[in-house]
Amino acid sequence: MMSRFDYFVVFAEMRTGSNFLEANINSFDGLTCHGEAFNPHFVGYPNVDNILGVTRDMRESNPIGLIDTIKGKTQGLGGFRFFNDHDPRALAAILQDLRCAKIILTRNPIDSYVSWKIAKATGQWKLTNVKHARSQQIAFNAAEFESHMAGLQAFQVTLLNTLQKTGQTAFYVAYEDLQDVDVMNGLAAFLGSDSRIAALDKKLKKQNPEPLETKLLNFDAMTETLARMDRFNLNRTPNFEPRRGPNVPTFIAAPRAPLLYLPLKSGPVEVVSEWLSQLDGGAEVLTKFSQKSLRQWKAAYTDHRTFTVLRHPLARAHAAFCDRILSTRNDSFPEVRDSLIKQHGIPIPKFDPLRDPDDGYDVAVHKTAFLAFLGFLKKNLAGQTSLRVDPAWASQLSLLQGMSDFTVPDLIVREDRMGHDLAILAAHIGRETMPGLPEVTDPHAERLLGIYDAEVEAAGRDAYQRDYVAFGFGNWA
Repeated sequence: MMSRFDYFVVFAEMRTGSNFLEANINSFDGLTCHGEAFNPHFVGYPNVDNILGVTRDMRESNPIGLIDTIKGKTQGLGGFRFFNDHDPRALAAILQDLRCAKIILTRNPIDSYVSWKIAKATGQWKLTNVKHARSQQIAFNAAEFESHMAGLQAFQVTLLNTLQKTGQTAFYVAYEDLQDVDVMNGLAAFLGSDSRIAALDKKLKKQNPEPLETKLLNFDAMTETLARMDRFNLNRTPNFEPRRGPNVPTFIAAPRAPLLYLPLKSGPVEVVSEWLSQLDGGAEVLTKFSQKSLRQWKAAYTDHRTFTVLRHPLARAHAAFCDRILSTRNDSFPEVRDSLIKQHGIPIPKFDPLRDPDDGYDVAVHKTAFLAFLGFLKKNLAGQTSLRVDPAWASQLSLLQGMSDFTVPDLIVREDRMGHDLAILAAHIGRETMPGLPEVTDPHAERLLGIYDAEVEAAGRDAYQRDYVAFGFGNWA
């Protein structure tokens, strides 16, 4: 086999058919795909501890070393699958490497989203025997889908722009192409393999082949959301429009007053949302905007005011730690929590200390755990870990920069001055009186006060230097 490539990567996402594509790639003599080599929660495959002798710990300290091992030790041409939440350190090197063959697998985003929801509900992620097939109707969640789309778009735009700027091309495979033997043989030719197959791998079976109408409890809600998003041909091109940086579905507007709130996660979101509601007599606030509906809202309220609320970086990091890591009530972070324990040595208890206090988790342990979390954040925000930079702890400056692609706040409110700043905002829209605010807007402030000292402040400043400098934050207390 002669190839112009040293290795290959399959850019894909969950529920796009990447396991089936990998199985067919491995059917060709001289081609080996090593699974999800840069998944932050395992190396290659779940319950496997190494790829060609490179362990997860070794990969964490030297991600490029794993690429070199795959190039040097694979019999023939080696490669791996890579998703948008995999190690960003590896992504930068992969995209710039002209000797890396790029394969881009796409699927209609609504199909992949529904498939993901069903797999999550049933616990069945692969199917090799149709007798064991599990199925369950699921509810379509508009905000969740739009967030899913935003991640896909951002990743596809990154791939497209980098390939354009470096003069590279990729081999594009749609989900439907996976059933075409000729396309698979064409992929082998693209990779430089002389091997050909006569039939596709039959071990993996398609899951939930029924129409969308039968898979969803609220099919009409999905069609309304898709019409509101105003997109087309999403499964055929990586160049999604519009290129969205801000997470518009999280924006919150007052029920009737011309006020729009741009929430920053791990800030006083619930307090401000309630304030907006009470401003209009307790009516329900407006949420789940799309860019189209938000433009319509702005056109209807020509005198609107847009604002956001900053929380002190240290208090915000502490809130993220308590709500997202310590608390087990948020089921979207178990793998992150597990990685923080195993890879970063953060002493997080298995129980929920916020809900079920235990003598083993006292103030001293909380301080040690939070300091370790701040140490992780410093590396995470600097791009030195394989875990995602979650919006719950991303710098407030970077979140506001993303929002600025669509809108900018008229007023940046400080949490410790909300009473004063929101009164000014209310006056701008002609309100002489406004609802009161709770004395304490951070439910974790007392716990932070119990561990706060110069060491904790210094660690917070070290992790969030950009926010401290950009917004002029002093010490928390």
